[in-house]
Amino acid sequence: MGTHIARLVRTPNPSLLLVLLSLLQLAFVSLGDTDIENLLTFKDSLSNPSSLRNWNASISPCNGDIANWIGVLCLKNKIWGLQLESMGLGGLVNIEILDAMPTLRIISLMNNNFEGKIPEIKKLGELKALYLSNNRFTGDIPDNAFEGMRSLKNLFLANNAFTGKIPSSLATLPRLLVLKMEGNQFVGRIPDFKQNVKVVNFANNELEGPIPASLSNMSASMFSGNKNLCGPPLEKCSLISPPPSPSAVPSASPQPPLIYKKTISALQIALIVISILLLLAIIATVIFVLSKRKQNPGLLNATDDDSSMLPPNSNDQEKKISDSGGMMKRSDYGKLIFLKGEIDRFDLHDLLRASAEVLGSGNLGASYKAVIMNGEALVVKRYKQMNNVGREEFHEHMRRLGRLDHENLLPVEAYYYRKEEKLLVCNFMEDGSLASHLHGNHSVDKPSLDWRSRLKIIKGVGRGLTYLYNELPSLVVPHGHLKSSNVLLNDNFEPLLCDYALRPVINQEQAHMYMTAYRSPEHAINGRISRKTDVWCLGILILEILTGKIPENYLTSSYDSNTNLATWVNEIVKDKRTSEIFDVEMRGTKNSKGEMICLLKIGLSCCEDDPDARPELKEVVQEIEEMKDRDEHELSSTIGEVNAIMSSRNARDGAFSSFNR
Repeated sequence: MGTHIARLVRTPNPSLLLVLLSLLQLAFVSLGDTDIENLLTFKDSLSNPSSLRNWNASISPCNGDIANWIGVLCLKNKIWGLQLESMGLGGLVNIEILDAMPTLRIISLMNNNFEGKIPEIKKLGELKALYLSNNRFTGDIPDNAFEGMRSLKNLFLANNAFTGKIPSSLATLPRLLVLKMEGNQFVGRIPDFKQNVKVVNFANNELEGPIPASLSNMSASMFSGNKNLCGPPLEKCSLISPPPSPSAVPSASPQPPLIYKKTISALQIALIVISILLLLAIIATVIFVLSKRKQNPGLLNATDDDSSMLPPNSNDQEKKISDSGGMMKRSDYGKLIFLKGEIDRFDLHDLLRASAEVLGSGNLGASYKAVIMNGEALVVKRYKQMNNVGREEFHEHMRRLGRLDHENLLPVEAYYYRKEEKLLVCNFMEDGSLASHLHGNHSVDKPSLDWRSRLKIIKGVGRGLTYLYNELPSLVVPHGHLKSSNVLLNDNFEPLLCDYALRPVINQEQAHMYMTAYRSPEHAINGRISRKTDVWCLGILILEILTGKIPENYLTSSYDSNTNLATWVNEIVKDKRTSEIFDVEMRGTKNSKGEMICLLKIGLSCCEDDPDARPELKEVVQEIEEMKDRDEHELSSTIGEVNAIMSSRNARDGAFSSFNR
């Protein structure tokens, strides 16, 4: 601890030192200086730790359930987790330091530059969730790497450079629910997972052999990109014994190992032959057309699209895609399809040639900023979780989205269709997302959002949701993925909803894993979502805006009342500490306490566990629009209503906690 005190004290003044020591002692009464020392030592072990600049020994990391340090998750004044995502951090992960923090249950270091071999994770025996995806970890993982981690539920190791076999100790973890290991270089067979694992992803490795029967009900996409994997849900396996070595003595040589191969049927062989013949025919046609072009330069210049490369009767193969009369030619299948009538504003080649910047790699796909030749900035979202929807169904839904027009929706400008992946193109918003404004680093140049801006944002979100509900009445959840990172802001802090209405085209398995609608209490209890599910997501967003806290319920694979933001608010209100709910960095609150309490009441009513107890969306939006500052008498009454809401929730929380244990 002395080394960190020395950072604060620039002079040898003993009086100043005593004052600082007294302040530090008060700060450490409930948290303990050991955890602070450990976190500061962990920070020092990192390369490029500038994102953690508010980690300071003079301030306690936790104040009850409120975190004073960025990336720290607090529960009852203890450090419960570290969420250090997308911060440009690098170096090696010093597990020895984290091992000395007994209350640590969640570690997320995703989307950084950590490298080296996997840390000795099994030292953290009580860890519940570990997220290391999208880093630069390398090397084999020891077979016993996860031995004894009986509490581990979620393990994300995707998109690194791990090699070797998948550790068999993973198959011994009794509470494991979600395992993501795609995008590495794992070899060998997949262990047999006997426990009730909900989701696995082994795609894009070098695995081989039969898929264990316990995983045969998973989606085939979870195993794609492993050319020697076989068995359900992929092709069935056949056994082939390699021929013995000519020099081997049969009686003395051990039996050669059996090799598993995918069975190739006569039909598949025929299809391969036909594909080759078609390819040769296309090449011959192209050569013929090009030779004709030299004789008659106007042949291919008669049209700007690729239709001249089609057979003569290609006009008969036009297909109606939507009831609005939109026509789709075969020549369009490899092109961008514009939804707003701005044909040729840019094309797919412009995007491919554009300078690109990775904005993020989310669970449903990656986002890129592309600046095309005319200087226009676009966002290209690449989805690989839409390959179960048919071509016509996808085109119809995209045109349906193209007809939407509201000031609080980010329009989908264009899209690109391939069965394996889809691209959606939108305009780039320079001011980023609501999440970055709430949870990013704040400074004099980039202060935290004030109360008026937050209220303006939530009103705009409500209007956008109302429009979706009116225009898409057939969808169970017209948005389905509402969260602060899917609320973008323009330069006037007007919100624009994005990633809306995608549930009909997202693969069911991925939707259940990643979309916020499926983290709701009704889905946890009944396995269903409803028109009131978006209302629950709106309630969580309201509480996030008011508290400045990250909704930890979105970090888990399913609803858990212990990590629910509304549960935390419940505890604070129950202890009569309502003033501690609001974000300490929120400016402009001096004369707005009544409005803030009123919005808190609305948010809590949206977060009722029972969907029938929640208000309708139109009622919520009307209340927000009509909200005004309350006088002292009304404020007292509203606080009483908040307490009543929380009391009604308490009876249900006990039953819910037992459900999640």
